[in-house]
Amino acid sequence: MSEEQLPSATEEEDVVPIAEYNALRVSHGRLQEECANLHRDVIRLTAENERLKEDLKVSRFCYSTIKSDIAQFIFLTGLQTIVFDWLIQKLSGTVDVVCNKISFQDHLLVVLMKLKISFSNKYLAYKFNVSNSTISKICRTWIPTMAIVLKPLIKWPSKGAVLKSLPKSFKNFKRCRCIIDCTEIFIDRPTNLTARAQTWSNYKHNNTIKYLIGISPAGAITFISGGWGGRVSDKQITKESGFLSLLEQNDDILADRGFLIRDDLAALGVTLRIPSFTKGKKQLGAHEVDRSRQLSRVRIHVERVIGRWKTFKILQTVIPVSQVDLLDDIVVVCAALTNLCNSVVQ
Repeated sequence: MSEEQLPSATEEEDVVPIAEYNALRVSHGRLQEECANLHRDVIRLTAENERLKEDLKVSRFCYSTIKSDIAQFIFLTGLQTIVFDWLIQKLSGTVDVVCNKISFQDHLLVVLMKLKISFSNKYLAYKFNVSNSTISKICRTWIPTMAIVLKPLIKWPSKGAVLKSLPKSFKNFKRCRCIIDCTEIFIDRPTNLTARAQTWSNYKHNNTIKYLIGISPAGAITFISGGWGGRVSDKQITKESGFLSLLEQNDDILADRGFLIRDDLAALGVTLRIPSFTKGKKQLGAHEVDRSRQLSRVRIHVERVIGRWKTFKILQTVIPVSQVDLLDDIVVVCAALTNLCNSVVQ
């Protein structure tokens, strides 16, 4: 080959950089396209992440997510949302937030679900994403305070107020001031032998705490005693609970046959109305039978109110000995909340 046909050194040096430059331009274009695609992916994934966060907030169990479902809310708490909001206002500033992880409203929701459905602490801890001990602390902090705040809702009415709201079914019992009955709540068997004996109920064949409850003819709970061991008689709890001090002369008190307090009431000028019983007679007279039927028809209202009160299912459970100290407060709160509901007496 001649020297003229061989490329010069300068020509070869010029050709190589141009080829590399073109290759780099192609590679750079691809990188730009990939960067643009990655940028779009980042924007899309960021938006998706924010959406998932919002979905997670919405799906989390709390007051704000269930208040719009009225049926579910009433099932879980026994209350309308308007009553719940009123309770929040009443309790604001009187009780502490135990856990900053959940809202003030959720603290009340925890307590109401505990009272209404009697959910275990473990289940409530799972639903609200907190610890078992936090649920226990919320209940022990809130229930006593709620009892103090809500106790005025259990009010002994004046004679005039009773007469003004007297239902038609009481037309033959216009002097009726109150209908009374006793009810018992099961507790675990105490390890202490004295406590075990005092709480044993021969009627329920179990260890119980007994309460005297009184309702007005209109169906409001107007009196509830402190808790007594199930062994105590209806007469003793009536005499020693402070109930007699509320009565006035010419009052009528309706009760069942187990209340052997006629003489105690007579000393106060109060009349005890109970269904007639034979006392050795072969049968009752026609007037006595009719009067007993009329009395039974109106006295049954106290059992209906107690039934409404015990729709707070914690009152139907067996209370652990470790929680018996809270029972009086639980009973007061449930009674007050029952008075916020529509009356069962028409």
